[in-house]
Amino acid sequence: MDKNRILLEAIATRKCVDASYNRMAVQLAPHILYTRHGDLFLDAVTVEREGKLPREVKIGTFKLAGLDVRGLIDRSFEVNEAFDPANDKYEGVTLFVVEAA
Repeated sequence: MDKNRILLEAIATRKCVDASYNRMAVQLAPHILYTRHGDLFLDAVTVEREGKLPREVKIGTFKLAGLDVRGLIDRSFEVNEAFDPANDKYEGVTLFVVEAA
């Protein structure tokens, strides 16, 4: 299954994904898929990095060209309170966004 389809499913079902970014193993809670300057980007919360919890919970930006998505994992997530889908950076470029429960 291609990574875009996996990410769309993860956003729709609020499931985390297993991936690697810059050769680092990560588990991500994807919140929004969007474009910037013709490239695809994902804003997501890193829930695990190299098998460990991150020091700080925050929303990070991942360029899809450097993200190797291996698949969905059986780990659901809540929408991060810092996530604002109305942020100016998403205006007119949002492809798919997580819905709050």
